[in-house]
Amino acid sequence: MLGLDNDMARPTWDQYFIEITHLVATRSTCLRRQVGALLVKDRNILATGYNGTPSGIRHCEETGCLREQLNVPSGERHELCRGLHAEQNAIIQAARHGVNIDGSTLYCTTMPCIICTKMLINAGIKRIVYDEGYADELAVEMVTESGMEICQFVSNREKKV
Repeated sequence: MLGLDNDMARPTWDQYFIEITHLVATRSTCLRRQVGALLVKDRNILATGYNGTPSGIRHCEETGCLREQLNVPSGERHELCRGLHAEQNAIIQAARHGVNIDGSTLYCTTMPCIICTKMLINAGIKRIVYDEGYADELAVEMVTESGMEICQFVSNREKKV
C-alpha cells in the first residue's frame, strides 16, 4: 500500500486508479474471485463496479456457488452464475445515473471476459488497464481488432498487450 511519506514518489494516475480497483473489489460477494472496476474519464471516476449478485438477490454464500457445484472451469459458461461481472456493474451504474462513459478508460483488477469486452467495445470505452490476466483469448483478439488500447499494469509499470 502506498504511504504518505513525502520522500515517496506520487503514484502515476494508472497506479492510483488500479489501487482503487482493489478496494472496490473488497465489496464483491463472489466466492471464487473478487473483481473491482472503475470507469474513468479526464482523471475523474465516473462509476465503479464489483462482481456479485443483482440488488435484492441472495448472495452465493447463502445459496452456494453453482459454478463450483458443477465444476465449471474459470473463463467458461458465464451464464451459469448468479452474479454480474464488475465491468457490467460499472456500466449499469453509469447508465442508472445518466453518466456518459463514451471515450473513458476501464480500470479493472482482472482482464475482462469476452462478454464484458463486447459490452465495453459497444459502450465506447477507449482504453483498458487491468492488473491480472484472464484466460480468454477471444477477448484479447476482439479488443485488438476494435482498436481499443489495452495495458496490463504490472507493479509500477504498464505493459501494452
